[in-house]
Amino acid sequence: MALNDYRMNSYNSYPTTIDVPREETSSLLAKVLGITSLGFFITSIGVATAPPWGTFVGFIVVIGLVFAINLTRKASPALALGMFLTLSYFMGWQIGPLIQRYIHAFGSSIVFNAAATTGCGMAVMGCVAYLFNINYRRIAGIGMAALLVLIIAGIASMFFHFLSPDTYSWLTLGIFSLLTVGDFARIRAGGAGASAVSLALSIYLDAINIFLAVLQLMGGRRRD
Repeated sequence: MALNDYRMNSYNSYPTTIDVPREETSSLLAKVLGITSLGFFITSIGVATAPPWGTFVGFIVVIGLVFAINLTRKASPALALGMFLTLSYFMGWQIGPLIQRYIHAFGSSIVFNAAATTGCGMAVMGCVAYLFNINYRRIAGIGMAALLVLIIAGIASMFFHFLSPDTYSWLTLGIFSLLTVGDFARIRAGGAGASAVSLALSIYLDAINIFLAVLQLMGGRRRD
């Protein structure tokens, strides 16, 4: 989840509310969704080919590529796109062993249900961002502050056990839903100077975290 810290560097003095006609941002939205969709497809390949030890390797590669994309997104958009697609594959390695455990425990339907729920939720949040006048910088600030608190609380809970897995998942779901609305609102406002790859990376990471939270909640419900 800390991977989302990179985007705080991208908020400059650009319009903060929905003040760009929809038709002027439709092309940017189409590019972002196209790149994101391709990323999810490649992630599914990564999940299918992930070795049992792939989580740590995938995590390290993803961390490095997030920062590399942030550095090259304007200087070389093609290189940034290639790195995003590589990141998408290794994200599959990172989450693949976890998904395989859920499949073995509950069957493949739980993964498909979590993915479908995530997709529907992302569509609803995108509509909200496009229909209402939203200050994306304010939402991003609140969301990132809440995410930082959640990360600290999660680390502390490893020692003091005051957060249950389901509570942590619900908080994760709420925070990344807020960040998703902010990211779509940013696209609606013209992107604030960010490239389509950077915006797609934000949406992609939001969706991955939402998917994992939903998967955890569905798994917890079945265990009960």
